[in-house]
Amino acid sequence: MIVGRLGDDVRASGSGRVVYSGSGLLGYGQLVIVKHNETYLSAYGHLQTVLTKEGDSVAAGQRIATMGNGPQGSPQLYFEIRINGTPGNPLALLPQR
Repeated sequence: MIVGRLGDDVRASGSGRVVYSGSGLLGYGQLVIVKHNETYLSAYGHLQTVLTKEGDSVAAGQRIATMGNGPQGSPQLYFEIRINGTPGNPLALLPQR
């Protein structure tokens, strides 16, 4: 989980195509999934506002949503990277800040 403030920008970790946007997966609230290539997906959950829809192309760093409240009622972002369908450590893949 990434903590922040309600309404903070959520930006795509890399370029790709939005393959899911909705709230049909229990436990994630509003969720956006971006497919970056045949190997990598990124998921962004507990969103307040979604600014993309399925099929949209997104660029790395593009604002795709705003942060909402997580299950405990405090602002947070669920962020996950999947490598060939398996969860991976996003810190090992993202550039240093």
